[in-house]
Amino acid sequence: MVGLNFFQILMVADMKSLESKSISKPEAKDISCDRSHKNYDFCTISGPTVLDPTILTFFVMDPKTLTPQKPTVEKVRPYPRKWETHTMSRIKEVTLISSPIIPNCEIQHKAPAIVLSAGGLTGNIFHDFNDGFIPLFITANSIFPDQDVVLVILKARDWWVSKYTEILRTFTKYPIINLDNDTTTHCFPSTNVGIISHDLVTINPKLIPNSKTFTHFHALIHKAYGQKQNHPFKFNPSKSRPILVLISRNGGVSRVLLNQNEVKFEAEKIGFNVVIFEPTPMTPMHKAYELIHLSHAIIGIHGAALTHPIFLRPGSVFMQVVPFGTEWAAEVCYARLARNVGQSTWSIGSKLRRVA
Repeated sequence: MVGLNFFQILMVADMKSLESKSISKPEAKDISCDRSHKNYDFCTISGPTVLDPTILTFFVMDPKTLTPQKPTVEKVRPYPRKWETHTMSRIKEVTLISSPIIPNCEIQHKAPAIVLSAGGLTGNIFHDFNDGFIPLFITANSIFPDQDVVLVILKARDWWVSKYTEILRTFTKYPIINLDNDTTTHCFPSTNVGIISHDLVTINPKLIPNSKTFTHFHALIHKAYGQKQNHPFKFNPSKSRPILVLISRNGGVSRVLLNQNEVKFEAEKIGFNVVIFEPTPMTPMHKAYELIHLSHAIIGIHGAALTHPIFLRPGSVFMQVVPFGTEWAAEVCYARLARNVGQSTWSIGSKLRRVA
């Protein structure tokens, strides 16, 4: 510094300070969350994690920020109906934390985790697909295409797992981790909490890296349920008589087809082999698939049971009876679903109209 005056010395010192700041890299975040979507929140730990299921908490294994006084903490409810306050209030929060205090790992997994809830409106077949399996398909193909995952599920009740065993197996070859009754700590190479929804019964290929469509999801359903055709319902398939499934809503519930017997008689008179199908929450999914997939047409009154046309083959006919006041839901829920599968869709309301 010989020959430099005081102000020059200060300038050199400031330049060195700026240079030092410019080459120092900001610390990478251990936890990242996207809360910008109206349907869901989605949080990620991109590195190794430890799950303590007894407190519903994922810990970053190698946190970059080692300040016990200020750990990074995020909480998320892993269910894609964020706009419904009442429904979301029944979904437990999962915590993600970056802290020096980490529990010991008891089980090491090689595959990453996807965390979701089977609570909320689960048990209604429409919501099982719209809020569960379709978003799970989107998430798996968006984040982990062609990669095994471990499903970590809240409210994975025995009856629900049993009912959907076949489709769950298409997503993972590993046992499900049930967050409600597991007490063992688990380690994962990475973790994603939440599932991604594009809209009601919608898969937008522009938003998925490998451009998966609803056709691919339909193929996944066939992979789950199409391995056997045992004709569980009492009818005789005939090459000369197309099969019409009439979805019944008997039992004193609203929106009942009062002249069901007459509809059946008229359909048989014009050449259909008619099967009355009255699904219940306990109807095995593989049996419903076997019936619907064999059929050529479905007719029913607007309601959750009209999710079953997701099992129809492309080119089949779907006819929905739309009561007054349900036009919007009938269109965005079931008519859209049928079109996504590639069916010819008709609605019967104040007038008969073809919508696809």
